Amino acid sequence: MKTPNLLFKKTRWVVIAVVVLALGGALAFWLSRDHGQQDALRLYGNVDIREVQLAFRQPGRVMQMAFDEGDAVSAGARLAALDAQPYREALAAAQAQVQVAQAELAKLRRGLRPQEITQAREALRQAQALATETERNFQRQSGLLASGASSQRTVDAARTARDQAAAGVEAAKAALSQASEGFRKEDIAAAEARLAAAQAAAAQATTALADTELMAPSSGTVIARVREPGSMVASQSAVYSLSLDKPVYVRAYVGESDLGRIAPGTVVRVKSDSSEKVYRGQIGFISPRAEFTPKTVETTDLRTDLVYRLRIVIDEADSDSALRQGMPVTIEVDAKAGTRIPAGER
Repeated sequence: MKTPNLLFKKTRWVVIAVVVLALGGALAFWLSRDHGQQDALRLYGNVDIREVQLAFRQPGRVMQMAFDEGDAVSAGARLAALDAQPYREALAAAQAQVQVAQAELAKLRRGLRPQEITQAREALRQAQALATETERNFQRQSGLLASGASSQRTVDAARTARDQAAAGVEAAKAALSQASEGFRKEDIAAAEARLAAAQAAAAQATTALADTELMAPSSGTVIARVREPGSMVASQSAVYSLSLDKPVYVRAYVGESDLGRIAPGTVVRVKSDSSEKVYRGQIGFISPRAEFTPKTVETTDLRTDLVYRLRIVIDEADSDSALRQGMPVTIEVDAKAGTRIPAGER
């Protein structure tokens, strides 16, 4: 029969063995859990709010507002239109000025027609004949003045007529020279400049007419309809607010201690509280500047720390309307895999 002392010793060793096994199991569990935590990096962020205020570049009266709040629009869709009649009229006037400038330049480059040169020669011949006749009359009146047969007033009138005729001869010679040699290069250059100015004015009028239509710069959802048809709007006065749907960006923050575990191009998984779907994305940008943790950011570490802002781009094939702007999301980075997207594909 076993003694009580021997029974106590056996019981003590059994208890020690059980305690050792329990401690070993707890240590193994703790080590395995810590190892998993190091392999997986979890961050918290929000879907970025991307919104644009759409406005006309020209003032005018609103004729059409094609979409209501909540409507989805595609890139290039016509959202609104102004009364284009004043701009069509301005364009027609500008195009007419271009035609006038083109005609003037063509005339200068072509020069005068042979018939016009002949007319210039005939005008010179007539001017010379008139000059000869007025010279003879002046000489005659001067001789008569000496004999008392003519007055000084008559002589002065004859002299004035002679001088005017001589000036007419010089003008006719200049006109014939211009008709024969063509217009000066300076005149042609000035006409070319006037044509360029008219064409620039027509281009501006064309742009102004095109700006009477407001087009969607990207696909998105209308979140505010500011104006109604019939309203008068100034240039750059907002008429729509558009929330941009694609690409979807997520703003998150990473602590300095985890900064070495990520890089631009690192593949991540993004999940929201409202859906079980996992979205694939990659880190597109990491801020080079540290900042204190924003109040709106959830972190597993509650102490105040320096963090770095990063932007995550959701793959376009995965993104859908379930990821709403401002929505909080969870980002998981499989640092062990370390998969990255090449810089040229981001």
